[in-house]
Formats: sequence, structure tokens, C-alpha cells
Amino acid sequence: MQKILVTGAAGFIGYYVAEAYSKQGIEVVGIDNINDYYDVNLKYARLKESGIQKELIIEGLLVKSEKYESYKFAKIDITDYQSLNKLFVGEKFTHVINLAAQAGVRYSIENPHSYVQSNLIGFLNILECCRHNQIKHLVYASSSSVYGHNKKIPFSEEDNVDHPVSLYAATKKSNELMAFTYSHLYNIQTTGLRFFTVYGPWGRPDMAPMLFADAIVNGRAIKVFNKGEMRRDFTYIDDIVEGIVKAVGYNNDKKPPYDVFNIGNSTPIDLMEFIECMEKALGLVALKEMLPMQPGDVKVTYADTTKLEGKIGYKPKLDLKSGLNYFVTWYKEYYNCQ
Repeated sequence: MQKILVTGAAGFIGYYVAEAYSKQGIEVVGIDNINDYYDVNLKYARLKESGIQKELIIEGLLVKSEKYESYKFAKIDITDYQSLNKLFVGEKFTHVINLAAQAGVRYSIENPHSYVQSNLIGFLNILECCRHNQIKHLVYASSSSVYGHNKKIPFSEEDNVDHPVSLYAATKKSNELMAFTYSHLYNIQTTGLRFFTVYGPWGRPDMAPMLFADAIVNGRAIKVFNKGEMRRDFTYIDDIVEGIVKAVGYNNDKKPPYDVFNIGNSTPIDLMEFIECMEKALGLVALKEMLPMQPGDVKVTYADTTKLEGKIGYKPKLDLKSGLNYFVTWYKEYYNCQ
């Protein structure tokens, strides 16, 4: 029997992962610190969709979902080792999916300390709890940002990732190194997933789809960095979630039982093409402010998913046009756009 801890459960990807398991009737506990990096109302709205009522949330206490019998949630910060370990001891998880992190490449330049706290200290706490509580498998979020200014296209797991160009990317590379060490020392199975530009309904407000939709709908200019000469491997949320679920079931018999996978659509899209797709989905024309490259950004992301297909038997597949249509339908409903 599986019992799964999902950290970052009020976040974009975490919300969907907790839902996916809850719909199957698998026991899930979600935790999140519900910080104000972006609008907390969106985080509470995601929780409400999963049957977790805001007024019942009390720091450290488990709340039962009113929608799913097998789902519980607690407001806990992974940097709080005592509370985290108490939860591990009490709930006896079999698997952990760590999606809690301080996200955002550009914000890591403005506020580096929050990244060290959440992405390094918090991740160490997760590893220690896994070590002391007989966790069968830890699956955790890494990022395509670890590839930095990698010149070889597409990005492969075999490529050198020793030159991150943002602190956020450096913390994700550090997570992979820390996970390897714990797999080596304590025989814990760990699997890192390098996500490539995840988008879809309930997405983060600091990412391009939400930023662009908000600006276009409200008649503001969208910020087009590097004058539009950028490409991103946009990956729809449902594809990401299916990949995570399949990764959790992956049985690694290597010594140490450590692995890392790219999870992306393998179809990089020009930024200007992305904007055009967004305009068509919204039925509006965007005003554009052409700007230089931002510190910490990269020009291209492109996932080689050969390893994911070979070992896990999965490849993301939804095309951008369909994904953006799903996103825009949700956006208009959530923000009450006419």
C-alpha cells in the first residue's frame, strides 16, 4: 500500500499531483507553507478545489478534504525540521514527492536567502526525514535551469551542468548532488525530474502564460525579453503530472539507486510564436515592449527525453495550441473575463 507525502501541495504542480493520487483513492498528505511569493488567494483557491477549506487550516494540524476521502493537508514549512519529522513519524509514508521550493529564476537574484532556506535547508530536512523513516522512494523537482548556457541542443542528462547562471539553478543542481549523496550513503532511492517550462490552468502568476494573459486582457504591454529571440520547451501540466506518477513507480536497481530525468515536450517554441498562439486563444492583439536579455535567463530550453522514454516508458505530448486553449478557458473563468 502506498501512502504519499506531496510537499508544495498548494503550489501549481503540487496541487495537480495531490489531486491525481486522491482521485485514485491513494492516501495522500499534502503540505505547504502558503508563503506570499505570489498571491496566496490562488493557493487557497487550489486547496479549495481539492476540498481543503481555508478557514480550517491551522499551522501544523492535518485537515481532511471534503472532496477526497484519502486526502489530508497541513500547513507546514519544510524548513521546520521538528514539525516535518513529527509528520513523517506519525503518518508513516512510503513515498515522498518533494515539490516545495522557492521558485523563480529572476527572484533568486533579488532575494537569495529565501532560496537557501527553502531549496537547500528545506531539502536537507526532507532527505533526513526520508533517511530516518524508511521511505521507499523520494521523487523531487529539479529544473531545466541546471543546464545554464548549454550550447548543445537538445539538453541531455549526460551534459555538463556545472555552470548554473542563477542562484535558483544552483540550488536545483545542489539538490541533485545532495540526493546522490543520500542514495549512496543510505541506499535511499531518489529520482530528480528536470521540469521544462510547465504551464496550464492554475499556473503560477510569475510565469509567461499568466503574465502575458493578464497584460493582454488588461491592455498593458507584455515584456518581451531578448527582443523575442528566445525558445522554450513548454510542457503542459497534465503531461508533467503523468510523468511524476510514472516516476514514483519507477524501480531503480542501480547502486546507488539514484537517477535524474528530463521531463519536457521536446518541441521548443519561439517566444514570438508563443505570443501569437496566446493572442489567438484570447482573441486579442498584444502590445509588446521589447527588452534586453535578463540576468539569469537562457535563450533556449530543449529537453532530450530519450532516457525518460527508455526507463519510465513515458514522453509528454500535448501540443502548445491545445494547451494554451485549455489555459485561456480556465483563465477567463477564474478571473471572470468577458
